Amino acid sequence: MTFPVHSYRDALSTMADGTIKQINPFSGTEVWTVPGRGNRPLSSPPKDPKPLAPEDFTHACNFCEARPLATPPEKSRMVLDDSTELGWRIERNLLPHQLGDTRAEFRRVPNLFEIVSYDYWNKNYDFVMPDEQQDHMENYLADPAGRNHVFDIVRTRLKASGKNPDVSEEELLGLAPAYFGGGHDVIIARRHFTDGADNTSQLASSGTLTPDEHYGFIAFTIDAMHDLYDRNRYAPYVVVFQNWLSAAGASFDHLHKQLVAIDERGVQSEMEVAKLRQNLNMYNEWGVNYAFYNNLVVAENDHAILIAGIGHRYPTMSVYSKAASPEPWNLSAEEVRGFSDLLHAAHAATGPNVACNEEWHHKPVDLDVPMPLRVNLKWRVSTLAGFEGGTKIYVNTLSPHDIRDKLVVNLYKLRDEGAIADGIRISTECTPARNVLRYNPRLA
Repeated sequence: MTFPVHSYRDALSTMADGTIKQINPFSGTEVWTVPGRGNRPLSSPPKDPKPLAPEDFTHACNFCEARPLATPPEKSRMVLDDSTELGWRIERNLLPHQLGDTRAEFRRVPNLFEIVSYDYWNKNYDFVMPDEQQDHMENYLADPAGRNHVFDIVRTRLKASGKNPDVSEEELLGLAPAYFGGGHDVIIARRHFTDGADNTSQLASSGTLTPDEHYGFIAFTIDAMHDLYDRNRYAPYVVVFQNWLSAAGASFDHLHKQLVAIDERGVQSEMEVAKLRQNLNMYNEWGVNYAFYNNLVVAENDHAILIAGIGHRYPTMSVYSKAASPEPWNLSAEEVRGFSDLLHAAHAATGPNVACNEEWHHKPVDLDVPMPLRVNLKWRVSTLAGFEGGTKIYVNTLSPHDIRDKLVVNLYKLRDEGAIADGIRISTECTPARNVLRYNPRLA
């Protein structure tokens, strides 16, 4: 059951003592911001940074570029290619001996420990991988290096799960389909540390990528999302998220996103869809319009808009695509680039030492009403405690206006330094307008 929001006043109100009460209009989550609790520093710089050796740039963890066989078999990679119109090219289904032929800026690999496994789909739905994936698996296993790679990965999984890795070849082959036909993938960025870094505190994050590189990251993620939908007719939704730093749930301090195909939308999504059916324009009314009315628009460009979020458990900002298409893979290259540029700017303004999550939201593939592509970027700067658990009222240390102010100051500085994309309008440069999200066909 959600907490009802009946008017604009209900979503954001300030008490006489300065306590700010918020109710998220989409989820019904209730949040308080109490005066004096928001002065804590956001970032947590790594303790005791160590000097870097040359090999650390390529061998620091299992996601690093010199260790491609430390992950399950690669599904695809994004490489720079000046001969293409967009400067990028996707290569798919490479064999081990082909991995060194190009330099992958981003790699897509199966997750070693799936949330929803191939076995889940096979046993519950009689799902079998499409012919293209079956052919690739057979070619990979027919290659001696590929066969050894798959067996090593399966043994690693068995050992980490507390099982005996010394099993027969037949048993190893029986577990191989998980790493070719599954629906939980990881998109891995090339760098572990920033170029020119001299110690282990200088991690490469989304915000340290160039705007061009971040576009490649986002376009590649959208391609993977579309591919997962195409390959599994039993999956109505693909969850996309990014955990940055251990405090946000990351296993490695190496930049990566995850995608998981699932067989339901989730309770929260179903509640949001029910509201959407009652008010198709709610993302305009309660998202962007309300942000303009309350001076919570942080930045925008021609294709996307960044606002400070209301009623989130953690300080949150949201990037909305203005595009008319509700399917991310049907956005034009310019629309994807505009969306990517604002998300990149939000990360850059956040800084690499702030633990954060990206939560992607888009129209489930079987939904009959449109919704815009949007990403919530959440700063994991507080820990939920007994008060929140007992009341389901969440104490957020920063108000939406605090979030806006911190971002705006940093964005102006980053723009002066040339660190974010051109064409971004910040704060008061944004022209107040109603219904800028074009997903709603009734506004066409």
